[in-house]
Amino acid sequence: MMRMAIGAFLMIGTGCAAVPPDVEEIPVHGGGGSCTETRAQPLVGRAATSELGAEAMRLTGANAIRWIQPGSAVTMDYRPGRLNIHLDAQNRVTRFTCG
Repeated sequence: MMRMAIGAFLMIGTGCAAVPPDVEEIPVHGGGGSCTETRAQPLVGRAATSELGAEAMRLTGANAIRWIQPGSAVTMDYRPGRLNIHLDAQNRVTRFTCG
């Protein structure tokens, strides 16, 4: 019974951490940092790719990114150096937020 509960928990947890298909997670390099989401606004509407993620990090000064798909569960922890990239159902960027 306990194994089934742990297995179900792991499957649920894995689904919450999903990133767009063909997009690599950009690793965190250190803590802290700062982020200015307004600098990435020209990228809104583009398809989610690892290149877009890297460009958004460069523009905003973020040291980490988090891809957020529609209906995704995300933690409420605040990280000033993290860029949140919000996506639509077609994996296109709808907005950027920091934190």
